[in-house]
Amino acid sequence: MIKQDQEIFNILLEAISEAVIIVDEKQHIMEANGMAEHIFGYKKSELKGKSINILIPSNYHKSHKKNVDQFMEDYKRTKMGRTADVYGLKKIGDIIPIEVELNPFNIYNKTFVMALIRDISKQKESEFNFMLRTKALDSANNGIVITDALKPDNPIIYHNAAFERLTGFTKKEILNKNCRFLQGDDRDQKEISKIRKAVKNGESCLATLRNYKKDGTIFYNDLYITPITNRRGVVTHFIGVQNDVTERVRAQEEKNHLATIFNESLNEIYVFDAKTLKFINANRGALKNIGYSLDELTSMTPLDLKANIDLETFRENYINKLLKKQEEQVDFETIHIRKDGSSYPVMVHLQLSLLKDKKVFVAIIVDITEQKNYTIKLEQTVQERTLQLQEALSKEKELNELKTKFLSLVSHEFKTPLSGIATSLMLLEKYRLTEEQPKRDKHLAILKDKVNYLNTILNDFLSIERLETGTFNYTFTDFRLSKVINEVVYNCNMLLKEGQRINYPKDIDNIAMYQDERIIEIILSNILQNAIKYSGKNSTIDIRIHQDKNDTFFEIEDHGIGIPKKEVENIFTRYYRAENVLNLQGTGIGLNIVKTHLENLNGTIKIESKENKGTLVTLKIPNKAKHD
Repeated sequence: MIKQDQEIFNILLEAISEAVIIVDEKQHIMEANGMAEHIFGYKKSELKGKSINILIPSNYHKSHKKNVDQFMEDYKRTKMGRTADVYGLKKIGDIIPIEVELNPFNIYNKTFVMALIRDISKQKESEFNFMLRTKALDSANNGIVITDALKPDNPIIYHNAAFERLTGFTKKEILNKNCRFLQGDDRDQKEISKIRKAVKNGESCLATLRNYKKDGTIFYNDLYITPITNRRGVVTHFIGVQNDVTERVRAQEEKNHLATIFNESLNEIYVFDAKTLKFINANRGALKNIGYSLDELTSMTPLDLKANIDLETFRENYINKLLKKQEEQVDFETIHIRKDGSSYPVMVHLQLSLLKDKKVFVAIIVDITEQKNYTIKLEQTVQERTLQLQEALSKEKELNELKTKFLSLVSHEFKTPLSGIATSLMLLEKYRLTEEQPKRDKHLAILKDKVNYLNTILNDFLSIERLETGTFNYTFTDFRLSKVINEVVYNCNMLLKEGQRINYPKDIDNIAMYQDERIIEIILSNILQNAIKYSGKNSTIDIRIHQDKNDTFFEIEDHGIGIPKKEVENIFTRYYRAENVLNLQGTGIGLNIVKTHLENLNGTIKIESKENKGTLVTLKIPNKAKHD
């Protein structure tokens, strides 16, 4: 019996996903599991009998002894690593951050401590990545990107919202691309070579680039890049901060081209007398757009082209400011009227100049019809972005709720069976007489049931992780459906309550499928187990199966407690459990996994239920899976 107890203990020890170290009162290691070997690199034989200090960095030995002495005095469960850094020492000499939970227990009149240890190196690495992003967000008013210098082509791994607004590209279109995509085909800029050199040498750099938004609009930005190095001095990332200097660059270009703008500009340019306001000249673009000839214009003033502006307002608000040198340039929007009576919005840039010692005004007129249209489009885009943000916030809220439900689930669903295991182990120690074998068998059965339940939960969590990350691989084969049904029904018969009966489906011996046999078994087992769990004693569960040319249909019907009508639509939500089953054991994961598998197999699931009447689950699965 002692050997059997030891085997059970070893099975439980290896079933735990965390590293387990058991020490006696003198801090000598008495037992360790396979995960402890994996984390610390020692074999069990190398650990047994050794001081726990073999797994603790030397500079922590003193504080560890003090903590353990206090813990043994208090004699209660505690966790290390929550409020202060705790580190472990691997066999190869590496020091790793860990989280430790200490659990005391008595056996054979001796006190032992079981330490549950988790390697949190990846968590610490995630915290470092978070610090990188926090540093970038300090300049959130500018466009910010972070690139991975250790990956080929230095791709973007993070950007802020300002970068999206500046470029017009979406997150999907930005991530994992080199920043050069913003230059399009305009790659012959001198400043680009400056940036390439800085990146190659791992140096900071400031450059002004011509970039292009998603809609093709050109914009200029001062780009400041700075390298981020690790402790070994290796450049791991680059942070790029963009400052939109489009207006500054355009103003400079305008100044440099004033001498030629009159002859080359496609905008309207007018020259008129500062005293009489009569037009003196106009460029080709002006004549073409306004519809008047130059001879006609020379007898007109700017007021003849403008709507809703009188002479007094024009002189006071614009002309006099330039004559009195209060302003070097006056800009304003107005409406121009063509010779044919049509009108269009314009931006007027008005300056005072000299023509053969005669004061004249130069008016550069920009047709802003497209700009007005763009503003409307931009406002629509802002509304769309606002809706997207609201949706993102809603999803974030849902995610936080899922996390809360998950933590609550883990706390409850793990704590209850572990408590049952601990109680049964304690009682097993008391039943030592031969005539007490039935009692021992009872508690061994409880232990087996609890371990199987914990294993099922862990497999469900693993399935969720693999399905979400896309690492779940399906294996398709030809098989007889009766083989799967026999296996499912056989296993579920072990779970039947008193008087419960499963009605086996008829005429399925010749039904075959080309699918993932294991996944079909998982799906059917989950549905049938639910039917058993949520049905009472002396009830029947019917399985009906039929197949047509393309699909196989499964119907599993019970006469149990059913699902409240208002909760049916939420039944596939992960961790969700209906109000009428909260007092029953369960995680709310199974149906979510079933639905995901069915979607991946191009199948469907439909649930019809009436509270206190029963539930009908209908599955439709293609007879033949499609090859990838």
